[in-house]
Amino acid sequence: MEIQSLLEKTPFFKEVSAESKKAIRRICQSRTLKKKEVLFLEGEKGNAVFLLAAGNIQLYKTTPEGREVTIKMVKPGEIFAEVILFEKESYPVSAIALEKSVIYLLPRVEFHRLLSAESFRNDFIGMLMRKQRYLVNQIMNLSASDVETRFFNFLEEQYGHRNQYLITISKKDLAAAIGANPETFSRLLLKLKEEGTLIWEGDQLRLRSGFWTEWNKS
Repeated sequence: MEIQSLLEKTPFFKEVSAESKKAIRRICQSRTLKKKEVLFLEGEKGNAVFLLAAGNIQLYKTTPEGREVTIKMVKPGEIFAEVILFEKESYPVSAIALEKSVIYLLPRVEFHRLLSAESFRNDFIGMLMRKQRYLVNQIMNLSASDVETRFFNFLEEQYGHRNQYLITISKKDLAAAIGANPETFSRLLLKLKEEGTLIWEGDQLRLRSGFWTEWNKS
């Protein structure tokens, strides 16, 4: 997706002024990531903020025992790694592309110049507040919902209401994204298959006809 179309269509930027969108477009640099390509590592010096145009980016931290813990799955249209603008100069998490992805780099130095303008700064703070509300809702979903609910909420949010999906990330990565271990997620998929709710073969996932109508009523 071209940067202009991305900024116009995504919720995080819908209330940003035309002038601020224009300023963002001027400093953006596009880059394509291969599947499983690491964008940056935790502790690495941060030279840019990023905007995801297409694909899936997983943000994760590595525990002292070497276990990777998913912090967030970035959606197209979201800015990420903006912490380097305010709090620290190094990335607090690692970022990896779970599938072929397109990102826009916004160099840190140039972004700071934009923030010196009051109108842009106000627009950017507003965007961050919308993102904060989104993250709070995500935390509530993870803490208050069971794995099945989190799974279907993820499908709805990432892909919308369909009967058939092309799932390009692995089941392991999807389980991490909804805060479930792979074994629990595998048991859920088996249960849903036995109930006739879904069939997941390769990268094709099919839901039974009328599923979303029933889900939204429950």
